[in-house]
Amino acid sequence: MKNTKDKIPLWILIVTILFASLGFIVSVILLLNPENAIKTVDLSTQGIDYLIQMWAVRQFTVGFIFLYSVFRKSIPMLKLSYIFYLVMNLGDIVVGVIQNDRSLYIGALFMVVFSLILLFFINKLTIKQKE
Repeated sequence: MKNTKDKIPLWILIVTILFASLGFIVSVILLLNPENAIKTVDLSTQGIDYLIQMWAVRQFTVGFIFLYSVFRKSIPMLKLSYIFYLVMNLGDIVVGVIQNDRSLYIGALFMVVFSLILLFFINKLTIKQKE
């Protein structure tokens, strides 16, 4: 098998780093200033801090997964990262529709399309790798 360390285009790595950064930024905002991220929830409700912390950890995990994939420069890891991100955003679309939160499902739809585009290009790398 060929060495694929140098085969991932720089633009894919940069976009993935941007996704990782987005995950880390959202995580920090949720932990430090949740009222800026969640406008429709009464933050004084008992137990809501627990849910916010879970969401923050989810976002941190997304960022970590993307950053680790970039660090390893592994095509299979990048593919798995974007599949995970795709499934997560499909879930966000469902939640957005159920909650009638237009900004959530439109934003998640954009991320689904973007994830599919990146998966398309990552799959092209996988095909090249097999040749």
